[in-house]
Amino acid sequence: MRAFSRRTFLATALASTAPFALGALTSPASATGGPAFSRETVVSLARDLAAAPYAPRASVPQDWQEQSYEDYQTRWFRSRDALWSKTPRSYNVDFFLPGLYFPRPVEIFTVENGLAQPVAFDLSLFDKTDKAPDLSIDDSLGYSGFRLRTDLKEPGKKTEFCVFQGASYFRAIGAAHTYGLSARGLAVNTASAKGEEFPEFISFWLEAPVPGQKNMVVHALMDSPSVTGAYRFDILPGQNTVMEVEARLFAREELDNIGLGPLTSMFLFDQTNRNRFDDFRPAVHDSDGLLVVNGNGETLWRPLANPKTLQLSSFVDENPRGFGLMQRPRLLSDYEDLEAHYHQRPALWVEPKGDWGKGAVTLVEIPADKEIYDNIVAYWRPRESYAPGSEINIDYRLTWGDGPDLSVPQVINTAAGARIFGDPGRIMTIDFAAHPMFAGGVDDLEAHITSPHVTPTEGVLQENPEIGGLRLAFAFDPGERDHVELRAELRKDGQPASEVWLYRWTK
Repeated sequence: MRAFSRRTFLATALASTAPFALGALTSPASATGGPAFSRETVVSLARDLAAAPYAPRASVPQDWQEQSYEDYQTRWFRSRDALWSKTPRSYNVDFFLPGLYFPRPVEIFTVENGLAQPVAFDLSLFDKTDKAPDLSIDDSLGYSGFRLRTDLKEPGKKTEFCVFQGASYFRAIGAAHTYGLSARGLAVNTASAKGEEFPEFISFWLEAPVPGQKNMVVHALMDSPSVTGAYRFDILPGQNTVMEVEARLFAREELDNIGLGPLTSMFLFDQTNRNRFDDFRPAVHDSDGLLVVNGNGETLWRPLANPKTLQLSSFVDENPRGFGLMQRPRLLSDYEDLEAHYHQRPALWVEPKGDWGKGAVTLVEIPADKEIYDNIVAYWRPRESYAPGSEINIDYRLTWGDGPDLSVPQVINTAAGARIFGDPGRIMTIDFAAHPMFAGGVDDLEAHITSPHVTPTEGVLQENPEIGGLRLAFAFDPGERDHVELRAELRKDGQPASEVWLYRWTK
């Protein structure tokens, strides 16, 4: 329940979509079956939608929308009857019902031999308990999304690893992970005073895989009041699940605040704000930090926060090499949660392809008092606006799993607390993972700690036998300030010997 409600809290409550009829917009039907289909089919649909006025699509009947979460859970898809389950194809596809957080169904098509065929809605494919409410049936019903299953962990056993459902949200896992954070097709006006807009994927095309095929290709048509889009996802599951994303966007209106490669996650507490939560667990989060490799090759690590007021942070850059939300603590004891398994949540890494130009990796941190809410958003915000009528090509790679293997020593924990003895102020500790660069001991390293707001202490660098790495500790006095920006890094022979740790302390 927790992951489902949190992921859909904002995305589906405010989403709206435009009307779409495949017959009116696709190419003529082939004499041998359905309409011809290619990547350009979706591009043409998105371009045509952007040229027309936006209007919301019809919703499913009101009794479907007014179900409680418990009501919605009384019906579930019967996986033995999944799409392609009775064929030798390498993937099976399960479907989700509309209603509750999903008021408008999506259209789903299969593509075989270059021809598209609609997947008809079939309520008989769902089992139910004796507590399932009676619901009205009409032509407005359709699926709200789907999940992909393939041979991921055991040969011959189709395991779920990817879900597309709700607005433009989707999520995936690697073989050793459980669902956590989500990605989106596009973010529009996030944390804006005029209100966030949630584009929706309104139609999907699933390319039928041949037996033994490792990857799965999914196409999606996106629509919203401000922008439309044509997406292609080439998905390769494994220890890490990799998605090659091609997006073509068409601006209906001026796009002055969009987020490319947007990620959505949850951070409630860890050792930096543990005192605010009366909870038996030492930490609760799907992600614990934002990782950025900027255009200059500098590696930045920003621990996440659950602030008392909305926070926005911008890491100005040009042509970023990568950014993502990580989950670095990987022991059950880091969370002591036997049900949520936070230690198995995936990291998600975004690698831009081509030049994304000038802009900023943007981090939005929203106050939250429960773990059911996604309160973390990260994305690339272009510096320049896109005029109405603009066509924007954006390609990137998403990797769901353990996080990128970078050569620089990583920050694996940040802790904070009051300075009890001596001068007033706060103490910060930063733990760095074991790394060959530390082989010479602490005497070979220098700690650089700076702040534009306060004068930190010089800092103490020690070996940490528990992790086999190092710990840097320092103190600062915020005085009457309500926030303090801090920066720390290790250097060896004048060169970087760690990620650059960036932190915003707030009162």
